[in-house]
Amino acid sequence: MAWIYLITAGVFEWGWPVGLKLGWTEEGANYGWIAFAIVCMGASGALLLIAQRTIPIGTAYAVWTGLGAVGTFFIGIMFFGDSATLARFFFIGLIIIGILGLKLSSAH
Repeated sequence: MAWIYLITAGVFEWGWPVGLKLGWTEEGANYGWIAFAIVCMGASGALLLIAQRTIPIGTAYAVWTGLGAVGTFFIGIMFFGDSATLARFFFIGLIIIGILGLKLSSAH
């Protein structure tokens, strides 16, 4: 169950960079998106807290940030026009391999 909490925490990690990006535009602050970012931060942190009760802290933190980075990478490409170069995909692939390696080598 702790891994489900950790993966869900990683998904909430996607929300706060998106909320912050949309929360400040040339027109000024969009408080709805800023609030969305804050809620995502809180939910992500709370779920990480629960997951760390049984998953080692180093594993939990690395997976949490890795899932956040990978998800945000793809959101950036799909919705914000971020660069989709082969090199970027290669390096995000290394992060995915690291996440899988940590999961597979975890005792929990």
